[in-house]
This record gives sequence, C-alpha cells and structure tokens, in this order.
Amino acid sequence: MKKIILLLALFSSALQAKTYTSEGQKFTVEKLFTGKDVIWGFDFLSPDEMVFSERDGKFRYLNVKTKATHEIAGAPKVFTDSQGGLLDVYFDSKDNALYLTYSEPVKGGATTSLFKGKLSADKKKIEGAKLFESKAIASGGIHFGSRVVIDKDGFIFMSVGERNKRDRAQDLDTHQGKVLRLTKEGKAPADNPFVGNKSALPEIWSYGHRNPQGLVIDSSGTLWEAEFGPRGGDEVNVIEKGKNYGWPVITYGKEYWGPSIGTTKKEGMQQPLFYWTPSISPSGLMVYEGSAFPKFKGNLFLATLSGSHLHRVVMDENRKMLREEKLLEDLEERFRQVKQGSDGFIYLSTDSGQILRLAPEL
Repeated sequence: MKKIILLLALFSSALQAKTYTSEGQKFTVEKLFTGKDVIWGFDFLSPDEMVFSERDGKFRYLNVKTKATHEIAGAPKVFTDSQGGLLDVYFDSKDNALYLTYSEPVKGGATTSLFKGKLSADKKKIEGAKLFESKAIASGGIHFGSRVVIDKDGFIFMSVGERNKRDRAQDLDTHQGKVLRLTKEGKAPADNPFVGNKSALPEIWSYGHRNPQGLVIDSSGTLWEAEFGPRGGDEVNVIEKGKNYGWPVITYGKEYWGPSIGTTKKEGMQQPLFYWTPSISPSGLMVYEGSAFPKFKGNLFLATLSGSHLHRVVMDENRKMLREEKLLEDLEERFRQVKQGSDGFIYLSTDSGQILRLAPEL
C-alpha cells in the first residue's frame, strides 16, 4: 500500500511540474541533487557526469543520468568563515585535470588559492596539490572571489576579490581585486602585461575589481567577468589585458549607509559593459551557445543571489543591451552558478544545496 501511495505521489508531482516560457520556448526545471550546503561551483567530466564543490569543504561526484552521488576525498583544507570555503571547479579535458579555487587558512588570515589534481579511476579521490597561492592575505572572511577558467591556449584565468580592502584593488603589488593569468604550472606567462614591472606582480591580467564571482570564456575567446558592487553597482565587464576596471575610484554603487563612493567615470578606467542598481548580486556567468534553446543563443545568463533569479541579457552584435529578463523568480532561490552542458541544457546550483537542470519541454 505504501509503495502505491509513493508511486501516486511521484506521478502527481510529475504531472504538476511547472512549465516556464521564454521567447516562446517552453522548458521545465528538474532537481538533480539536493544537499544542505552552498554549492559554489561545478563542472562536467562527461555529458552524464559532474563534480561540484560545497562551500564547507566537501567535493562531490554526481551522475546526472542516474543521480548517483558520492563524496570525493582529497580536496584541500579550506577556511570556512563567512564567505570562505571550497569555491570554484573547472575540468580541463585536455589533460584530464581538475582545478579548484578555495579560501586557504594562512598566517595572517586567509587568501584565495588554486588546487590542481586528478581523479582516481573510481572517481572517489582527487590526488594533487596547491598550484598557486595568491598574495591576497587578509583577516576576515569576505570577498575571496573566485572563479577559474582556461582558454584555448591553455592559460588559466583566476579571479580574486579585494578581501574588503577596497583601495588594494588599485595596487599592483597585491593580487587583491584582480583577474590573474597563469600557466598550468602556476607561473606568470611571459606576455602578461606587468611582467618586468618591479612594482607589480607578474600574474596580474586586469585590476580594479571588487568581488568577481562570474568568469567565463566564450567560443570567440572573449573573457567575460561579473562582480558585486556594494549597494548597487554590480557589473559585467569584458576583460582585456592590463586594463583597470576602476574599483573603488569609479563605481555606480553606493556605501551601504547611503553616500556615493568616488565617481562614476575617470580617464584610464574601464566603464562596465552593464551595471545594476539596485543590486542583483551576480555570482555565476554564462554565455549561451547551445542548440537546445535556439532563441537564447548569444544571451548572457547571470546566477543572482540577492536577486533570487536567473537573469538573462539579450545583446546586439555590438554588445549593447536590447532587453533583459528575470527567470525562475518563483523558486525563491539564491542562484550561485550557471553553466551550459554539452546537451545544451542549462544547469544551476543554489545556496540551498540544489543542482537544477533547465530542459526544453518535450
């Protein structure tokens, strides 16, 4: 009798699955995993397999098809106060390596570091070591960043927050408030913009960032970044070599208690491509290039925290915003990361510990 009731409940739930519509495309949302902690980052090992980070330090495997899951041993020890923990995940299929960013406890506080490792054959252990430790040490537990991506030439891009030391985002002798570019050995490439400058750290690719938690490279090789402003002033930028993105000298955000911070424009500092006031808190960033949702092609998607929605931006060929849309507001989730799978479906993680999949309605 209990089995019959359970089957009826599951059948009823399937019948009641909500259909969403955007640009005339109907889609549904499926829960692939439900846990208890913030799922900060994830990436795909294959079309049916992913790995993901839980902010408290756990690293997990998930079979997307069967929904089988297990913890992976061997992840680095993390600093878990406030916003700290195990952060982003990137799988490099060219050398079968996984890259994890995390807040590392060190003398003087904590910093943002990068771990590189490989999975065991049974995918139950990651074996590796710290590849890079950023010079972004500060006390306290906020503004670590961090995302990591690799371009077609094999260079690593890693974002680091300014650790709530805002003026340090403009200083070139620290990694605070920077996007870094590294080799797969964790070194500064010879053509980085500040190599040879004795007053600057050679790993810096761009600077003047607050808390960059969105980073993605599209098929054209363009590096997109999203970062939190303070009270408003959240940004999306296209990151270019050696450029200064302004924080805290220029920003469209304000102090949490009201006054303006600096100005909004200054020569030699980059304007954001888009900005939002009030805040939406963009944590994950994706350029959709799949075929499952043809009318989303070329759109930007942002996983938002305070906004509690999936934010879609439609652009023209000159990257001018044509319109924007808020999706999945009814779920009332803090969306942490968004990525496109090889199936063209859209995958999301949440601060409530869920992994979701958006798929076209059949």
